[in-house]
Amino acid sequence: MACPYSVLISGDIKDRLTKKDDCLKLLLFLSTELQALQILQKKKHKNSQLDKNSEICQEVQAVCDALGVPKSNTSDIPLLLSQVESKVKDILSKVQKNHVGKPLLKVDLSSEQAEKLERINDALSCEYECRRRMLMKRLDVTVQSFGWSDRAKAKTDNIARIYQPKRYALSPKTTVTLAHLLAAREDLSKIIRTSSGISREKTACAINKK
Repeated sequence: MACPYSVLISGDIKDRLTKKDDCLKLLLFLSTELQALQILQKKKHKNSQLDKNSEICQEVQAVCDALGVPKSNTSDIPLLLSQVESKVKDILSKVQKNHVGKPLLKVDLSSEQAEKLERINDALSCEYECRRRMLMKRLDVTVQSFGWSDRAKAKTDNIARIYQPKRYALSPKTTVTLAHLLAAREDLSKIIRTSSGISREKTACAINKK
């Protein structure tokens, strides 16, 4: 605490409170410090009570819904996260030891490392957004080319009704964040070739045969 009264922080400690005025100064200083602490605590509590429509609150509520945590009317994020932690521990206690797998990232990140990774992710996100926009544009042009024939012109409405809902569901924005890295397991590092049997089973169709 930075006391503004020099008489209370200098000289012999036994002589600092011999005068009534000095005692009052000490009481004034301590009372203002207490008031400041109470204000900070109220602000801290207020910040934890977020608007239920806020993005953070919605994300936490989505986690609660996925885990089957009973719905709560509170928007106290620390309380909700505590309930999530308890639920996760309960679920993990009922599965095999290696069910989740080992984390891909085995070290704790410092704040500086986390900031660098955020910047790297932002740069990659911009790059991939550009690529996704290009691919989506190519998709639009390809589908439009299907309508050039006389047969297709008669079915323009049908094509649009089927295609547009799926098209508008696509977004050029990536949803990958630093949280995905922290949650990644070791199996994510196993690269499966697109020509492998497992991959071909999922991509084979009437046009793209085995």
